[in-house]
Amino acid sequence: MEFLVTGIAVQILGGIGAVALSRLPRVATIIGAGATITGALLGMPSALGVLTSGQLESLQIPWELPNHLREFQVEVDSLTAVFLVPILGLTILATIYGANYLSGFSARKSLGTPWFFFNLFVAGMVLVVIARTVFLFFVAWELMSLAAYFLVTFEHEREEVRRAGWIYLVTTQLGVAFLLSAFLVLGYHAESLDFVTFQPARALSAAGGAGAVFVLALIGFGAKAGLVPFHVWLPEAHPAAPSHVSALMSGVMIKVGLYGLLRILTFLGPSEPWWGLLLATMGMLTALVGISMALQQRDIKRVLAYSSIENIGLICLSLGLGLWGQATNKPIVAGLGMAGGLLHIWNHALMKGLMFLSAGSILHGTGTRDMERLGGLTKRMPWTGTFMTLGALAMAALPPLNGFTSKWLMYLALMQGGLNGYLGLTALLAVGLLAMVGALAAITYVRLVGIALLGSPRSEEAEHAHESSPWMLGPIGVLIMLCVTMAVVPYLGLDLLSGCLAQLQSDPAKMSLELPKDTLASLGWFNAWLLAAIGLGAVLLMVLTRKTGSAVGPTWGCGFAAPTVRIQYTGLSFSEMLAEHLLPRFLRPRRERKAPTGVFPSPSEFSAQSPDPLTEKVYAPFFTRWARWFSDLRILQQGQVNIYLAYIVLTTVLALAWMTYRTWPGGTR
Repeated sequence: MEFLVTGIAVQILGGIGAVALSRLPRVATIIGAGATITGALLGMPSALGVLTSGQLESLQIPWELPNHLREFQVEVDSLTAVFLVPILGLTILATIYGANYLSGFSARKSLGTPWFFFNLFVAGMVLVVIARTVFLFFVAWELMSLAAYFLVTFEHEREEVRRAGWIYLVTTQLGVAFLLSAFLVLGYHAESLDFVTFQPARALSAAGGAGAVFVLALIGFGAKAGLVPFHVWLPEAHPAAPSHVSALMSGVMIKVGLYGLLRILTFLGPSEPWWGLLLATMGMLTALVGISMALQQRDIKRVLAYSSIENIGLICLSLGLGLWGQATNKPIVAGLGMAGGLLHIWNHALMKGLMFLSAGSILHGTGTRDMERLGGLTKRMPWTGTFMTLGALAMAALPPLNGFTSKWLMYLALMQGGLNGYLGLTALLAVGLLAMVGALAAITYVRLVGIALLGSPRSEEAEHAHESSPWMLGPIGVLIMLCVTMAVVPYLGLDLLSGCLAQLQSDPAKMSLELPKDTLASLGWFNAWLLAAIGLGAVLLMVLTRKTGSAVGPTWGCGFAAPTVRIQYTGLSFSEMLAEHLLPRFLRPRRERKAPTGVFPSPSEFSAQSPDPLTEKVYAPFFTRWARWFSDLRILQQGQVNIYLAYIVLTTVLALAWMTYRTWPGGTR
């Protein structure tokens, strides 16, 4: 445990050293990146040790703070280790990638500052999951959130980046208000702000406040995780941030919100059935909205951001089923749901880290994220193209990669929940909705690969694309290998999660892991044989092609004599039929057409936009009205010191009057 805490200190000190040496970009990068990797390596043994042994590690250090805040308490238990391993592992890979990625900005930006905030960001995430006092938890939460804000606004000279940072910051702080309320209720009933006194909150459950705390936590942590309707910051912030930061934000930071929710559940004791139903319903809604919006985006990183929303929804759907299964004494549903949700947390961290790093490689090699300006990249960036294609297959939950395994457990949980009971029909209907989400995800990633990587270059940027360096490709390759490993031996992942699953069950009799273990063992063999068959087929194809040769020429264009890249499918035309006929009206893209008219017609025009409906119809009008109201309060700012002094005197008088009233005989005390 001491090594983990030392690693956090190394990261913070390394960040300070990097910003102090900002005038030497190469030295700042070496210090900042080196400290991040060193800190992560120091912390990894504690996380892996707890994950494999199930024995928790803790550390208490006295410090001088008032009541209930007299100790720095940190601990790594099984639940913490499940989140700590991907945080530290993905951090190492993203740091190696980012050191090369940021070098392209050294001529026009200081690199010490982003490394400073990057190190604080990683240290904040680690502290959040190991904190065992409310005070330390919120300090770490704000450290993580504010550092992420400065990373999102790295290219603050662009208006859309500043807007993304503002949306992220407002959403984060609104979520903190709900979290503070939840922890204050817990602390009031436990008469302490130490986590250990919250377990379980029997007094709170007896008072009927457990449900209120769950709802407050769901809103507060859901805002960080990107649950609908609190997701609006995510598709703005992820594209704005540097790609290695986007990989961490999507791969692990939004999962910290899920960690917080699961930690709260360990305080509340046995769950109520409606908790699981509420979480599962919000998860399904989030998945549907997320993948529907991802299908329509032309910015690669916005596609991935909305896909992250979809996957957070799937995880919450699965965890909600697990909670409902425990509350209604359905151990098979509980085991499948909790196992599928936790396994998908790991799988999504690997897959989305892979996809965002690949997207960054494309941005680095072409200078654009717009898929309508890409195309033909597999010939110019073969490694990046191959990695992104494999990542897309995993994200689409297609065998033989790891996304398929955890998603299959979700299907089984829904089908088991639909075998009997008053919610049976609803569960079976949810199977159909989950299948639709899966189909939309597959189409989304076929669209992404087909438009961005295949075909002919659609712009000069794509025509002159160049492959990334080995320092950027190496971390992506490692993530690919980990995805394959999780697909071939998923049962080992479940074994590592067993301690966390035991911690999350209110009663051992209410959760069964036999079916998940048997299912994952079968899926592992299936994926292994399928991978072997695909590999053998690829080798045979290469041998046959080498012997017979192959002809290379343009795609047959129905005899058109002068084909151009403009006659290729666009991303919009690829998804038009689905968007128009399958999605509800409020999720469809908004199109504007100007058809040619008259004898001498002017050029026709066509445009399409896919704004987030909640941002456009709900949040933007709401905050616009609030901004106008606050603007009216500027009358209080006269710019005169004597008026400001009068405000101070008036406030002091009112405070003294209130204190006098409370201590006056007959007043309230």
